[in-house]
Amino acid sequence: MSDQVAVVTGAGSGVGRAVARELAAGGWRLVLAGRRPEPLEETAGLAGGEALAVPTDVTDPVAVEALFRAAVDRFGRVDLLFNNAGAFGPPTPVEDLGYEEWRAVVDLNLTGAFLCAQAAFRRMKEQRPQGGRIINNGSISAHVPRPQSIAYTASKHAVTGLTRSLGLDGRPYRIACGQIDIGNAATDMTAAMSAGVRQADGRIAPEPTMDVADVARTVRHMAELPLEANIPFTTVMATAMPYLGRG
Repeated sequence: MSDQVAVVTGAGSGVGRAVARELAAGGWRLVLAGRRPEPLEETAGLAGGEALAVPTDVTDPVAVEALFRAAVDRFGRVDLLFNNAGAFGPPTPVEDLGYEEWRAVVDLNLTGAFLCAQAAFRRMKEQRPQGGRIINNGSISAHVPRPQSIAYTASKHAVTGLTRSLGLDGRPYRIACGQIDIGNAATDMTAAMSAGVRQADGRIAPEPTMDVADVARTVRHMAELPLEANIPFTTVMATAMPYLGRG
């Protein structure tokens, strides 16, 4: 994959950093996006190889356009977007969730994913050879909710619709789209799970986690399929986490 170019959002930590390092190990050239310059540069250093760090607010259309323009200016094309940037937001009862809190989660998880997908789609459609792949980071919450997570859950359900529409609309242009739904990967975002998180019955209980490297390897497998093949949806989760019995 030494001539392939991947844009990874939310690349400064967690799943994004792990995926960037895994892709770099496979020879991908990387464009790393995130809000904070220092963690992006750290990821670039850890990944090695050819990596361009572009501080980006994915909720800002102008910033997203600049990100993809920088990718093409540096590497000539975009073969993969890993649409990863997202946030859970504080657990909040429905009746207490403020409008700005709702908007912050939905704007990042859904609108940001759309803006990046749209910008990638445009490049993939116009470049030669034509085509590319978009992989959206969904969540177990794209299937079933956690308590007090209405904004996150709604946004991740909507990402599933985004994935399906992109997959359909991309067919004429060799643009494949898939989604990885992740459950309890061990990152800073899930650190509280070992201490205990709210369950469907109201209890606070610890939950098992899995190595984030297992997520990264799955994304790389999806990314390196030929464009004639696609994994539209896959779920990778800690084996013993409450998912099948979450409700």
